Amino acid sequence: MSSPSVTHPKESVQTPVNASVSDERMHQIMRRQRWQDFLFHKITLSFAALVLIVLLGIIISLFLRAMPALKEYGFAFITTIEWDPVNDQFGGMIAIVGTLATSLIALLIAFPVSFGIALFLTEICPAWLKRPLGTAIELLAGVPSIIYGMWGLFVFAPLFSEYVQPFLAKTLGKLPVIGALFSGPMIGLGILTAGIILAVMIIPFISSVMRDVFEVVPPVLKESAYGLGCTKWEVVRKIVLPYTKIGVVGGVMLGLGRALGETMAVTFVIGNAHKLSWSLFAAGNSIASTLANEFAEAESPLHVASLFELGLILFVITFIVLSAAKLLLLGLSKSEGAK
Repeated sequence: MSSPSVTHPKESVQTPVNASVSDERMHQIMRRQRWQDFLFHKITLSFAALVLIVLLGIIISLFLRAMPALKEYGFAFITTIEWDPVNDQFGGMIAIVGTLATSLIALLIAFPVSFGIALFLTEICPAWLKRPLGTAIELLAGVPSIIYGMWGLFVFAPLFSEYVQPFLAKTLGKLPVIGALFSGPMIGLGILTAGIILAVMIIPFISSVMRDVFEVVPPVLKESAYGLGCTKWEVVRKIVLPYTKIGVVGGVMLGLGRALGETMAVTFVIGNAHKLSWSLFAAGNSIASTLANEFAEAESPLHVASLFELGLILFVITFIVLSAAKLLLLGLSKSEGAK
């Protein structure tokens, strides 16, 4: 017969003690983790709130400094052409039109070019050329804007006035409706030149974003389309674009935001003339170039306030463009979910 098991008193006493020590240690660990999560949440929240506070501070400071001009001119500031610092008469229409015109020209040129670059790099380019060509395009985004401006003034503008502007005047300038846009003095500087320089500047941004979003398309989708006999263009039109249209819109809006606020490059080549003309060859002004040229020399309080109001208008334009892009992206996301 087997002898009955004997329970030692020491073992029966130590087990509850060990359990209580383990529970206490676990509570300490959980308490420390809760404090870590709390601190992490508050620190990250403070970082996000700091951005909003800075943005709100910028808006308030611009509004307060522009208040004298807002009281003096009201809404008429936007529709007034005259800009006369000598007689303290200011209107922002010329600068606003110049900003919108140069940005629109830049976007019309940069979007198809960037689209073609991104498609070539992702769908057609040989493997040995893809990396160096992509790196070269990304390096263009790091070139300072003043370098673009100097290149545009000393290299591009003379060639543009000697070869491109006469060609445009002889061809598009003869058309009945849009002919007025391509007439006037051919000096190489003006709205069209500034738009082209801006296009060169934003092409690296848009093409880089497009290339990245094109590369995230699952290969199985494209291979299935090729297996069904689709051409490259059909794959791009029916597979790649529908899959990446949200990213494409985001890249375009990124380039447009860069074009709206560009200062030095536009200041070099736009002509810096407070004149409003239908001709794209004529010299003009933008909000950023007006601020760069006159802010340091503004003397009267109304002149300074008018410049601050121009800055406020540029902020509002950029905010409207980015908000419209965000709403468009939300609409595209909802439509994708509905499908």
